[in-house]
Parts: sequence; structure tokens; C-alpha cells
Amino acid sequence: MTAGDYGKGFQDYEWRWRRTGMPPQKSRGKPLWLGEYPLARKTILLHAEQGLGDTIQFARYVPLVAAGGATVLLEVQAELKPLLTALAGAAAVIAPGEAPPPYDVHCPFGSLPLALHTELANAPAQVPYLSADEVKLAKWSARISALPRPRIAVAWAGNPSHDNDRNRSLAFGRLAPLFAVPASFISVQRELRDGDAASLAAEARVTHIGDDLDDFSDTAAMLALCDLVIAVDTAAAHLAGAMGRPLWVLVPFAPDWRWTLAGQTTPWYPTARLFRQASPGEWDGVIARVGETLDHFNGENAAGK
Repeated sequence: MTAGDYGKGFQDYEWRWRRTGMPPQKSRGKPLWLGEYPLARKTILLHAEQGLGDTIQFARYVPLVAAGGATVLLEVQAELKPLLTALAGAAAVIAPGEAPPPYDVHCPFGSLPLALHTELANAPAQVPYLSADEVKLAKWSARISALPRPRIAVAWAGNPSHDNDRNRSLAFGRLAPLFAVPASFISVQRELRDGDAASLAAEARVTHIGDDLDDFSDTAAMLALCDLVIAVDTAAAHLAGAMGRPLWVLVPFAPDWRWTLAGQTTPWYPTARLFRQASPGEWDGVIARVGETLDHFNGENAAGK
């Protein structure tokens, strides 16, 4: 999959259920659907299985399944339920533990690329497929509009239980060189690691709002109000990409499969630009390149105003 061989990769991806740390598959009492037959006039339950970012990435398939004539029900993480309720093609959205309406078949989110015969050349990349709620935009606009532009959202760490978190996440202090660039930086980091709170409090150019984000509909509004999103491989990056926002992703030397092995782009998010480590753990060089590019970004935005 990392090499772009999606045809074989997504077939082999079904072995993920035997990987250490994966949740056991629930016995749902209905057939598993993997694209073997059309779903016209049937109801399917699509259910989240891994991280928040995975759910956001694969939510792009919901309109495609619905276009085949199916009624589509979603079971997603509670933090994502308000955001995905407005997703095109979703007839109903529930959180784990809530009883779904009756359905005929089910499919995990991560199996949708296989079921819909995804190849590198046809990976569905029409963005935006997620957007911010108008009520949440109004709520956050009053707070953010006073900050000078450009406004740049930052997120530097993912879920600490992720098996590759030590490689994909970094301490807030590593971002310090960026804050010399004239801009308003907005932290959308929802969970702070040891030492991050003290570093944040000492950084005058960063406004931390992560503690005030109730769910991802709040995060979506914040990203919509910013001019750029800079993030590591975490849910905030996937959300920015799904919304079609300008996005810079800090990618570790050994990347997750969706970021491919080389280059500055990803087939999944057309508005994303990738900044890759040149060697394992080499974040300083990544931050230096981001800072240089940010200088150009500021200059281009100033020229356009």
C-alpha cells in the first residue's frame, strides 16, 4: 500500500484483524459486504474500526456507497458524530453503544477501498467532503477574528497509544523556530504531553484553544477560519485535507502508507503538501524547511491582499 499497489495492498489489508492491538471484530449478526454484489435497495452499516484519522479518511466513500442505491448508516467515534452527521450520503449516524436502525449488511471503514476496487489512479480525492457547521463557525469567529492574519493552526502530536506514535509525534518545543515567522499561530492540539503546557504558556505567538474544543465539529470550524494547517500525521491533518484546507503535513522517515514513500503530495488529499524527514528522528530539518516555506507563504499572501 505504501508503494501504491492498492489492488494487492487492500486485499492483504484484510489481515489487519490478526495484528496485535487491533480490536476484535464484532459479531454483528449480518453478512460482511466487501463489494461482491450491488447494494441497491439494501441498508448497510459502515463502522469505524481504528483511529479518528482513519474514519475521516475513509468517510469519503460514504457518498459513493450511497450512489449505488444503498441506504447508508454510520457508526463512528462519539467525537466525530456531530461532524459526520452532515456528510452526504449518510442516512443516520450513531456512536458506539447506540442501537442502529435495522440493516442488511455491514462493512468496516478500512475495507471500503477494497469493496470499491480502489487503485492508485482512481483513489477518490474529491474535496471537500467535510465542512464546518455554520453555528460553530459563528461561535469561533468571534474569538479568532481578532487575531492578525495569516492564522495558522498547528497540531504536533497524535494518540499516544498509536503503535507508531514515537515516530510521528513530537514535543511542542520542537516547533519553536516556526514562531519567529510573523503570523498568528493557533493550537488545536486537544491532548497535551508532559512539558507542552509550560512551553505553550511561554510562547506569546500561540493561542491555545485545544482545551475548548468539545468535538471535531469545533475543530472543523477552527480549521475553516485559519489560512493554513500545519500538523503531524494525526486526525487534524486528515480533517484539514477532507475539508480541502491548505495543509502541510510533517511526515516521519518511515511514513504511514497513505503518505506514500516519496514526493510532496498524497493521492488522498489534493491540498496537502508533505514535509518528510530525511532520516529517522530528523525533525529539526523538517521544521527548518517548513519555516522557509512559511516565509514564502506569508509573502505570497501579503502580495495578494
